[in-house]
Formats: sequence, C-alpha cells, structure tokens
Amino acid sequence: MTQPASAGPQPSAGQFPAGQFPAGQVSAGQPPAARPPAVRCDNLVHVYGTPGSEVAALRGVDLTVRPGEMVALLGPSGAGKTTLLWHLAGLLRPTAGRVEINGRRLTDLGTGALARFRLAEVGLLLQNPARNLLPYQSALGNLMFTQAPARRSASARRMRATELLDRVGLGGAAHRRAGRLSGGEQQRLAIAVALANDPGLLLADEPTTQLDPVSAAAVIELIRDANTSQGTTVVAVTHDPAVAGALGRTITIRDGRVGAEGLAGQEYVVVGRDGTLQLPAELTDLFPPGTLARAERHEHGVFLHQVDPPAPVTPAFARTRTLTCILTARLIRRARGRAGERARGPGPALRDRRPAAPD
Repeated sequence: MTQPASAGPQPSAGQFPAGQFPAGQVSAGQPPAARPPAVRCDNLVHVYGTPGSEVAALRGVDLTVRPGEMVALLGPSGAGKTTLLWHLAGLLRPTAGRVEINGRRLTDLGTGALARFRLAEVGLLLQNPARNLLPYQSALGNLMFTQAPARRSASARRMRATELLDRVGLGGAAHRRAGRLSGGEQQRLAIAVALANDPGLLLADEPTTQLDPVSAAAVIELIRDANTSQGTTVVAVTHDPAVAGALGRTITIRDGRVGAEGLAGQEYVVVGRDGTLQLPAELTDLFPPGTLARAERHEHGVFLHQVDPPAPVTPAFARTRTLTCILTARLIRRARGRAGERARGPGPALRDRRPAAPD
C-alpha cells in the first residue's frame, strides 16, 4: 500500500476492560499480522455529477489504517477528505475501487446491513454538529437514545451519559434541548454521542472547528482516552494543528489523492501506484507547474532536477527550416543521380560520337 509502517499505538490486552473488545475486531491478544486492517481503501475512486459534467473527488486513494491507530486527514478544502470519510462510514458507494472495514467490503453490505454496521461499530461525527443530534431532545436524551443498540440497562445508560456530559463540560446543560444549544455546545454534545457506545472506529469531520482552545483540548483528550482505554481506531478530518499533532499519524489529501504522510514529526512523500508523486508545498516554488525535470537513479535514491526547455520554434524559423530541408533533399537527389550515371558509364549517344580508330 502507500503508507510506511505506522508509528501509531497498537492496542494490547491490557488496554481493554474484560470482555470489551471493539465490535468487529478480533481479540487484541492475537498478533497484529493475524488481524485485518481497521480501514483499507484500494484504488478508491469517486466521481460526482452527470455525464458530461463529472467531477472526480477521489482519484485512486490507497490507504491502510491498522486497529488502534489514530489518523488525521489533512489537505485544502475540496481535496476530497470528507468524501473519503463518508466512504469509510458506508454513506457513499465507490465509482471504482473498494473500501474494507475490519476485513469486510462495504459494497457487499445491503442498506440494512450498513445501518446495523454503523450502529454497532462506528461512531460518526459529521461536520455540521446539528446533523448529529435530535434537536427536540435534551442533551441527556440524545445520549440515552443513541445507546439503545448497546442493550444496556437504563441506569447504565444514564451513568454513561452523565459521565460523557461532564467530560465535555455540558453537565449543567443536561436537560436543555439540543436545538437550543450554541454551536460549540452542539459540537461537544455530538462528539459525546459519537463515543457513547464505545465504537471500534470513530470517524470525525472537523471535531474542534467551532470550539475554543479549552473545549477543543477536552474533546481531544476524550478521543485519546477512547483510543487508550477501548482501542478505538480514529480517523478525523481536521484543519486544527492541535488535533493533527494529538493523533500521531497524518495523511494529506490533495486533488483527490494521497499526497503525503506524516509520522513521528517527519513528512514523507507518497508515490502512487502509477508512479506519480506530489511535491511538498515548500518545494513548489522550485518546480512551478509546467517545469521540465529529469529523474535519475542514484546510489541513495532518485535525483530530481530541472532541465532547460529547448528554444521555442518561431513561425519564421519554422519556414526557414522547411525551405532548408527541401533544398537539402533536392541536392541529395541530384548528387545521387550523378553518382549513378558515373557508375553506369557513357550512354549510347556518347559512344557514337567517339572518333573512329585509325586503320
């Protein structure tokens, strides 16, 4: 695949409370090689629009996320990050390629199976926090409702809801309707809802975009705690450097492709399956669009350097070159004709003009 070995944390048996392995994952006691990736995208393509006005949002994304990793999806607006996240949640069908979650190909699941998959295994936080909530329900009611698939007792659900509300600073707003909360309060409630059932996979789209630094830090800590205590795999779209730094591994999406990865503070260029690569932003001034470059193999890798383009051919120069070629061709034909005559010797007419030999 496209990424180097991850430096993300690997869950161990001691990270999980007894009997609480993430849904859809095998026991953490098994060796990592025996466990399928939490997320796998293989040449994923998604095209929006109608024939004649298509827009390619994803152009062959290859991505693997191991169980227990925390990954931040970075990149400019419109690069395809949210589209990729929706594919991981099973909300979109690929135009080409495949998406697998815990070894299962999502295109093999029907509508009902996908709904059950999201309820049981995925915590989903959409970018607009209001879309994650029931506006007519209280903050406590939203958390009680979202825990219904977990089949917990009412007291256990209430205890879990109260704990999460306190963690995101909404303990005093437990009985306020979600629709009357501010944007930042809704966002904090939405992340609590996404984590209420201890999902094996958390998918978050801009989890801190409307939060002040203190609230953002509390949300980041809540996500990290879910990863540490439950082994939750995290994939988050973000423009927030604090979130990217907290998650450990970064994937940069540019123009619908994986362009770079960050591990342990180092940024790496990703070579695509067709050999393409995207230069880091800090090098684009050296290689502006349209630059001719030569790639050469060296002992320690590949050397990329600029080359001067050939001089442009003007119309006048083109006409002169054409006339020169025509004259050169005529001279060549004439020379070849004379050489042939000399090789054949004099013709009959010339032989008749020779003086007769004396008697």
